[in-house]
This record gives sequence, C-alpha cells and structure tokens, in this order.
Amino acid sequence: MFFETTLLGSVELDVTVKLLFAALAGGLIGLEREKHGRPAGLRTNLLVAVGSCVMVIVSEAFYTKYGMFDAQSALRIDPSRVAAQIVTGVGFLGAGVILKEGSSVRGLTTAASLWTVSGLGMAFGLGFFSLGAIATLLVLISLAFLKKLDPIIKKDRFLTLAVTATQREGLLEELQSIFAERKLLVSDISSHADLVNNELFYQMVITQQQKRVGHELTSAIRQLEGIRKIHYH
Repeated sequence: MFFETTLLGSVELDVTVKLLFAALAGGLIGLEREKHGRPAGLRTNLLVAVGSCVMVIVSEAFYTKYGMFDAQSALRIDPSRVAAQIVTGVGFLGAGVILKEGSSVRGLTTAASLWTVSGLGMAFGLGFFSLGAIATLLVLISLAFLKKLDPIIKKDRFLTLAVTATQREGLLEELQSIFAERKLLVSDISSHADLVNNELFYQMVITQQQKRVGHELTSAIRQLEGIRKIHYH
C-alpha cells in the first residue's frame, strides 16, 4: 500500500507508478471506445482513471497526516468517504453520455466503461495492482470480443415507425394487418389527428423482429390509400 511500503523507499516513485498504471488502464479502455466513435473516448477514460487514482492517493494522505486524531477529537478522518464520492460523481458523468432516441438508448456501455474505469483508478491508487490488472483485462475482453457475439445471440429488435396519411376510416386496421402478416408485435402506439390538414398521424414501436424490416414495411405501407409520409428508425 501507499505509505506502508514504497518502491525503493520513494513516495514519489510509488505515486508515479500508480498514476501510470491508472493512465494505462484508462487509456486502453478509452482507445477501444474511441475506435468505435463513442463520445467518451481515449482522453475522457484516461482522465477519469487518473483523477480517481489521484483522489484515492489524496484520501490516504489525509489519513496519514491527520490519523493521529482519535474519535474524541474535533477532527475525524474517514478515507472511504472520498472513494464513495468518486463513485457518485462519475455516475453523473456517465449520465451525460447516454442518449435516448425514441425506443432506442445509446451510450450505456460507454457510461458503464467510465464507471468501471474510475474503479480501476481507485484500485491502482490503493496499490492493489493485481485487482486493477485483472479488471482491466476483463473490461477489454468484454468490450472488444463480446461484441462479436451480437450476430449469434438471437434477440428482439425495436423499430419506431411513424406514418402520416389522409384521414380516413380503417387505416389503423390495415397497418395492423401488415404487422400481423409478418408476425410483428406493436408494443406501443400513439396517434393524433390534424383537422386543419385532414391528416392522421400514427407512431408505433414494433417488436419481435429477428431482422431489419424497416424497408420491407415501408414498401408495404406505401401501397395503402392516402399515405403521405413514412419514417422509421
């Protein structure tokens, strides 16, 4: 640990090694995120790891400097409070990279990587090098290799479909018939009527699709009477 044993008797060398390991772990994970065009990439992950490492080292330094004060004194030191605030603070940082578009949510993996990187920085800051190294390896494996299993794993896809058409009876039933023919399920639907332009608008979330069906649905829906606009994502 930091002040119990030091590298070659040098506190500065001990601190430098911890910071370098934290920067390496954060940089490797950040590089993987950067290659995939994520908003929190190399620099962000590296800074989170190094910052977490610095704060853990500082919390140890507080305890070492003021640890002689007992529970009866006015000054009480709890090094774990700094680590607890790191977890909370990075949680807010991760929330900033999560984007919601309709029924789809992006950025959850990047937010989780930031949260994990802060833990890696804390591990190296405490001098727990084996924990930091093993965790870094596991994170890199999960980010780089588990993604390749996506085509193999069967999972439902979600499609948000918006249809604008001339106001008439029976349009919704015809749309539902198209979905039923393809064994698709409408999990959510909203609609409104434009009385000025005499238009109907439907927005639906389609599930139970094992392949991308947006183009196929567009081709089928455009054959219906009165269709003016079709949008999906």
